Amino acid sequence: MSTLLCFGLGYSAEHYIARYGDGFAHIVGTVRGAERAAVLSARLAGRLKALVFDGRSATPELQHAVAESDAALISIPQDENSDPVLRTFGEAFARARRLQSIVYLSTIGVYGDRGGDWVDEETQAKPDSMRSRGRRDAERAWQDLGQRRGIPVAILRLAGIYGPERNALTQIARGDARRIVKPGQVFNRIHVDDIAQAIDAAFARKTSGIFNVADDEPSSPSDPLMFAAQLLGAPPPPETPYEAAAVSMSPLAKSFWQECRRVNNDKLKRELGVTLRYPTYREGLRALYEEQKRAH
Repeated sequence: MSTLLCFGLGYSAEHYIARYGDGFAHIVGTVRGAERAAVLSARLAGRLKALVFDGRSATPELQHAVAESDAALISIPQDENSDPVLRTFGEAFARARRLQSIVYLSTIGVYGDRGGDWVDEETQAKPDSMRSRGRRDAERAWQDLGQRRGIPVAILRLAGIYGPERNALTQIARGDARRIVKPGQVFNRIHVDDIAQAIDAAFARKTSGIFNVADDEPSSPSDPLMFAAQLLGAPPPPETPYEAAAVSMSPLAKSFWQECRRVNNDKLKRELGVTLRYPTYREGLRALYEEQKRAH
């Protein structure tokens, strides 16, 4: 009888629970608001209990959940100060005697800009943005906790996430896709199903260490849009030079475009035994397209 505690029921964590949640007897997860907690608890009655975590309050229910957890999935980013989970529940995790494994979802952004060069888990993290520096600090803090407790902590550095309702097909269908052209720019991607696989493998193997969770083919930002338009029989969006597009970008969006690297995923396959269901965006988008056709 095992219990999973998930801090942050976001896109990736919910997908993981939907795919692999049956491996746990009990699941407790956190959301930001009481209304969403009630909806999730009702929709997944008997399978998941959703609790509210505002990033500050160590409620008795959450303290109890930490104490009773066997596995913890941390899917909440750091805030402007530090990691909110460790800040609020660090001592509780230190005392959680049932806890056997922690998985922390991080980002490949911690590598910073590499001018298109390849990086792997041995590459030194050199984050450029404050957001990515906070992620690197949180990675280290969770690893330190694991070392103090003598339990494995797997750091999964995620590439750009896509999947159902979040993909180039939906962008093309909505008509709001922008085919931004920046010569030499590549992005790394990962299907949410393959993130779920990686989380499951990390828990199953009770693995420590850092793992890049990215697909096999870093590629131009235009390539998935062109492929999606082809699948839909739609015209591809017109090209927009990066310099023109950057004028209206948010600081967050601009920071993604100012970094370029190719991420190696060999360790994910070798040590976690993950065989990607969607090794490139082509397999992923084609599967999503077929799902959409069946649904309609």
